[in-house]
Amino acid sequence: MDSPLFNAPPFDRRAWPMGGRLDYWTAPDGWPIRRYQLGDGTRGRMLLLGGRGDMIEKYLEVIHHWAERGWAVTTFDWRGQGGSGRLTADSMTGHIGDFADWIADLNALAADWRDQGHGPDVMVAHSMGGHLLLRALAEGMPPPAAAVTVAPMLDVHSAPLPRWLAVAMARAMLCLGRGERQAWTQKEGSERQRRMRQKRLTHDPDRYADELWWRDHSRDIALGPPSWTWVSQALESTRALAEGDAIDRIATPLLILATHADQLVSTPAIRRVAARIPGARLHIYGREAAHEILRELDPVRLDALARIDAFLDEVAA
Repeated sequence: MDSPLFNAPPFDRRAWPMGGRLDYWTAPDGWPIRRYQLGDGTRGRMLLLGGRGDMIEKYLEVIHHWAERGWAVTTFDWRGQGGSGRLTADSMTGHIGDFADWIADLNALAADWRDQGHGPDVMVAHSMGGHLLLRALAEGMPPPAAAVTVAPMLDVHSAPLPRWLAVAMARAMLCLGRGERQAWTQKEGSERQRRMRQKRLTHDPDRYADELWWRDHSRDIALGPPSWTWVSQALESTRALAEGDAIDRIATPLLILATHADQLVSTPAIRRVAARIPGARLHIYGREAAHEILRELDPVRLDALARIDAFLDEVAA
């Protein structure tokens, strides 16, 4: 897909854009959620939801892109990651006791966001954020004018383990009282180890290096592997969403982008769920795209942005 974005000037991915506002939104229970806002909103308002282990800094490039197109973009760090504090003594463990806590945060934050302005309101969500967005919509969250999910976590890619064994292992660890412990190690001590992790996320070594740079320069936002409780919750929440019938009633105009080569989330599960949502549009990339489609090499990244922009221009007038 041709795009004028190929002619865009370079963006400094290691600096905050001018004119943005970084602050904290307070959840109903008092938990501080780090939030960032950029853009004048002449086009409308966008809520951007990151994935597991993400922090706002990873998405400054796409936030800037949509702000330049006139969207007032709001994004945030999920409770327990990024700059929104931690839920265990080990600051590098990605933990949540119940995905319902994130759904409650999303519902409350989205309600405040919805009251802040006028014009079309849209939501864009990556990976775990995509799952949480679809679950919230299925459970009755007031829908936006349009939604986009990018590599949504509609099931966990558990290979080489079969799903049933992953479920059994997670349950066993919870029974042994190891729910807050890391479910695996994230080795990045050598160039080879970093390269292996990078290939699971993106083919772009420079954008992957940006993530490491932000983590090194702001250690309080760095996060490592998830806890066993997170794994158990992810397996249970995706199963419940897939087996329930509420997802069939989602009426929000929806675009889903995914990739055949995803090693973190299940592409077959994405296909199955997309087929059940009335009017959902699905585009699946090939081996040219890894999990972080919006942080891929420019041919993929710019194509994805162009598809999203065209979709929003069509359905969120």
